Amino acid sequence: MANIELIKALSNAYGVSGFEDEVIEILKSEIKGYVDSFEVDGLKNLIAIKNLDSPKPKVMLNAHMDEVGLLVKGFTNDGFVKFTKVGGIDDRVLLGKRVVIGKNKVKGIVAVKPIHLQEANERKTVESAKDMVIDVGAKSKEEVQKIVNIGDFVGFDVSFESLSDDTYIGKAFDDRLGCALVSEIIKEKFNFPLIGLFSSQEEVGLLGATVGAFKYTPDISITLEGTISADFPDVSEHEKCTTLGNGPVITIKDNSVITDHKLREKLVKIAERLKIPYQFKQVFVGGTDSSRIQLTKSGVKVLVVAVPVRYIHSPVSLFKLSDYENTKKLIIEFLRSL
Repeated sequence: MANIELIKALSNAYGVSGFEDEVIEILKSEIKGYVDSFEVDGLKNLIAIKNLDSPKPKVMLNAHMDEVGLLVKGFTNDGFVKFTKVGGIDDRVLLGKRVVIGKNKVKGIVAVKPIHLQEANERKTVESAKDMVIDVGAKSKEEVQKIVNIGDFVGFDVSFESLSDDTYIGKAFDDRLGCALVSEIIKEKFNFPLIGLFSSQEEVGLLGATVGAFKYTPDISITLEGTISADFPDVSEHEKCTTLGNGPVITIKDNSVITDHKLREKLVKIAERLKIPYQFKQVFVGGTDSSRIQLTKSGVKVLVVAVPVRYIHSPVSLFKLSDYENTKKLIIEFLRSL
């Protein structure tokens, strides 16, 4: 069974790109005793090592720890916080959202003018993020600077919770679901070298994976993700990309990578033999750490397998536990078959 408490802890942790420390500590605690060693490098990648002395080909499991969010860039004279976006976030999902700022978790809200005070033309447009502010209840620049610093991260104030026996909501399922999967899978026993690369700063340019894969270059790498699910009414059938409840999502191609054909065919055969539901990513958009890992040194064979998630890159997302469990089962069986 999936470790719901682990997923909850990872989802509730704050880890905007460059500030992955909380996530690192949770994962270190989770995998301690199940791996031979782990380290945190200069970019805050957490790298777990198992059976590295074995002469057999090396396998990497990869998931990124960071989440999209905001960063404090300044203050107004009347005590509001100015910010910039970290990662790809639609301006429309920011207005009116509750946030926490920095290591002291200062509470705030992304301010928006009440509809009663808006001009008619203002109601027809979405305010740009560069024009938005965060209200922390301060009355002056001097007051707000006592509790908030330029460069502080800003995370969405959202708690993980259950909607039903199989459906959960929370933030950062891209890619804390992948982190949970890697940490659960790496506990299993395998007879080949296994490297768990929990990468940093994926959302701002796939930076951590570039460094981590260079130091511990595998022969095969599997990136585990929370990916786009667009199975709701306004999306055309052929553009729905993935569907919740239909099992793990296998990537053939996206904007950054073409996965290894033979490994992908092997993965599909295992899923069909074990009657594990699966689906292909139908819209070739986005990108993952796999594109950087693939190009390391003389090249790496890569796969990308994901849990479908609705509303990724927004303050709150939704996934089905059955998809997570089937992804975990498929990857474990695939690794055992190598």
